[in-house]
Amino acid sequence: MPVVVVANPKGGVGKSTLATNIAGYYAARGRAVMLGDADRQQSSRLWLGLRPAAARPIATWDVSADLVAKPPKGASHVVLDTPAGLHGWRFNDVMKIANKVIVPLQPSIFDIFATRAFLDQLLQNKHYDKLQIGVVGMRVDARTIAADKLHEFVDTLGLPVLGYLRDTQNYIHLAARGLTLFDVAPARVEKDLAQWQAICEWLET
Repeated sequence: MPVVVVANPKGGVGKSTLATNIAGYYAARGRAVMLGDADRQQSSRLWLGLRPAAARPIATWDVSADLVAKPPKGASHVVLDTPAGLHGWRFNDVMKIANKVIVPLQPSIFDIFATRAFLDQLLQNKHYDKLQIGVVGMRVDARTIAADKLHEFVDTLGLPVLGYLRDTQNYIHLAARGLTLFDVAPARVEKDLAQWQAICEWLET
């Protein structure tokens, strides 16, 4: 059972946006997907509550913010949205169950600086050998100098940049209805699906 963890110790970088859309991708592929939310704000859990009954099902994984254990049986794929400030024993508990870790990162010097220690911690974690780690640039135009700087930073760590997601209202409007890019007609979100292609391929490896 693949467990995909979306993590960054900095708040407001798009963790819930990534987590819900990854869950939506798996659901669209017919997978029995479960979404957990270890953040006290419970944004992903709120989103699940908005999801229409007619949408492809995504099960809830009830995760305590104070204890992250193995996910229950009944799912083929699991996605975990994590809180800001993930560190210490909570970080270690999450890494024990993770197979893939996606780190959303905005292309500002402040976000890069705040995330550097976390990425170093990931690379030094004792479970590193079993982890696939990738970075996704959030709210960024791949053609900009900011995107180049982000790529340069991640390259120094030897980690792949899986893609860049543009700043668009599509994510906001869909989230308000409990939906993802993968729940609507592709023509409506064509540009965004193109940006997700490499991320989806990585999720399948």
